[in-house]
This record gives sequence, structure tokens and C-alpha cells, in this order.
Amino acid sequence: MIDERARTLLKTLIELYIAEGQPVGSRALSKHSRLDLSAATVRNVMADLEDIGLIASPHTSAGRVPTARGYRLFVDSLLTVRPLDKEKIDAIEGLLPPSHPRQLISNASHLLSGLTRFAGIVLTPRRVTPQIRQMEFVSLSERRILLILVTSDGDVQNRLLFPGRPYTPLELVMATNYLNQHFAGRDFEHIRQHVQDELLQLRGDLQSLMTAALLAGDDALRGGDERYVISGERNLLEVEEFSSNMKRLRELFDLFEQRTSLMQLLDLSHRAEGVKIFIGGESGLAPLDECSVVTAPYAVDGQVVGSVGVIGPTRMAYERVIPIVDITAKLLSSALTYQASQ
Repeated sequence: MIDERARTLLKTLIELYIAEGQPVGSRALSKHSRLDLSAATVRNVMADLEDIGLIASPHTSAGRVPTARGYRLFVDSLLTVRPLDKEKIDAIEGLLPPSHPRQLISNASHLLSGLTRFAGIVLTPRRVTPQIRQMEFVSLSERRILLILVTSDGDVQNRLLFPGRPYTPLELVMATNYLNQHFAGRDFEHIRQHVQDELLQLRGDLQSLMTAALLAGDDALRGGDERYVISGERNLLEVEEFSSNMKRLRELFDLFEQRTSLMQLLDLSHRAEGVKIFIGGESGLAPLDECSVVTAPYAVDGQVVGSVGVIGPTRMAYERVIPIVDITAKLLSSALTYQASQ
């Protein structure tokens, strides 16, 4: 607990540091805090704030900078977030017109990165899987077969299969007819739950091909490891805190490539109501120790299916980023719900 005077000085210090990126000294605090305090009193309060871990003193400067703990107090109780005005909301909505769900998600990711100049990220819906309209096998060579999937929303996915033995054209026609007869009009969630017994009744030589086809089809329609879409990673190259530390920057980009750890972090926001903010080490991921992740869940027909977010430095303009993430999640929910009803 800190008193009102210390809260005002901490808020002023963080706002100045976010705006200018330089350690803040007692003279600047005296000038901008609008408190009638002597420089000595300001220095004493800053020393107290440093003792309890809310600010720190870089070795190269007499000024102070906020710590992750200081940012947390600032975001939770000192920050004033103003809703975006209608003109800005309408402009964002215009960039998210109802369209194919995958295109909407990609647009939302680009929108977040463009508006914040950081990395924008969207965790794709977990439960939304299209139905199969048609499946077909095409022989490319003795040991290569192309699986063609056409979904109910018109999307076409291709996957290469490498069977253990060659299949004749007649066998591929039989397999195609079987798949379309039994699985057309179903989604892969239903198929996984109901086809095991049916596959066991097939002749052994076709069973392995069918199993491979279903595994490949499930992977294709769920996007494999593409559980999230990220845009604007290159924006982080222009952030001073990152550009001066190439080792940390490489670790950050490695995290984007690995996907699994970051995906688990984004999954946490599914259980949040509204915007959730991870500051520095709160993410539990070492490459994000100097980052903040601002996320918000989005829904289809009232059910949360994914989340949107922004990844940037801890020194970000939270009062600007938070409403952008919040309104993007809400507008994406509206657009996907509208699309699902058509």
C-alpha cells in the first residue's frame, strides 16, 4: 500500500517514461506531477518506491524507470482507459467486414499490428470445424496420392499421402466412393467419434489408406499447428528495447516459431472476462520477460472460441492499446457470429 502522494508520483513517472523512453529524474517529476513538493521530498518518495520494487534505477542514469511490478500497479489502479470514439470504432469495423472466417481472423491480426505498431495475434477458433462436402484421391505416382478435401464453405485443402504400398485406380475410386458415402456432410469431430468401428470393417488393404486420409484431413482442416495467426513481428525490430538486445529478439522470434508455449498463454485469456494483461515475467515465458501481452477473448453466438492480442514492450501506451484490443475482439465476435448465421 502506498499513499496518494506516492501514487501520483508513480503514475507521473510511468507516463513520462512511456512517452519519452528515458529514466525520469526528481526534477521532471516535480514539474509534471503538479504536486507542491520539494525536490528532496520527491527524491525520498522515489527512494521508498524503489525499496518496495515499483521502480528501479538504471546504472547509467540518476533517473528511475518502472519495474514490471510498477506497471502492474499502474495498469490495475492508476491507469485511465477511455473508450474509443464512434468514428474510430466505425473505421475499425470497416476493416473487419463479414467474410470467410479465416480471412476475418487474418484481417484482425493485421489490424491489431497496424493500429498499435506492435505484433498482432489471433488465436483461431478451437471448436469451429467445417463439414466435408467431398473427398477424393488422385494418384500422382506409385507411392504418392493427393487427397483433395472440399468443405461446406467452399474451402479446398490438399494433402499428400505416402501409403505403404501402391494402389490401383480402381481401389482409389472405391476408397473415394466410400469416404463420400459415409463422411460427406459430417465434420471431423463427428468422424473421430463414430468411424473407428466402420474402419475396422474395411478390408485391411484399404483400412490403412482411409486412416491416413482421415488423419491428414483433420490436420488440413484444423490448420495443423497453425492455431494462431500473427502479424507485424517486424514492428518489434523498431522497438528500442528490443533492437538493442539481439539475443532477446532472437528468443522472441523463436517463441513465435515454436507456437505451443505462446498458444497456451493465449488459451488463458479464454477464461478471462474482457481484457487480460500479462506484464513481463507474469507470462511464465522467458522471451517475454521484457514484453507485455494484452489479450481479449472473442465469441461466436455467445460462446468464447478464441482470443486476440498484442505483443509489445512493457513500455507501451496501455491506455491506447487496451481499447484497441477490446474493440477488435468485440467486432470480430460480431462479424463471425453474423457469418455463422448466413
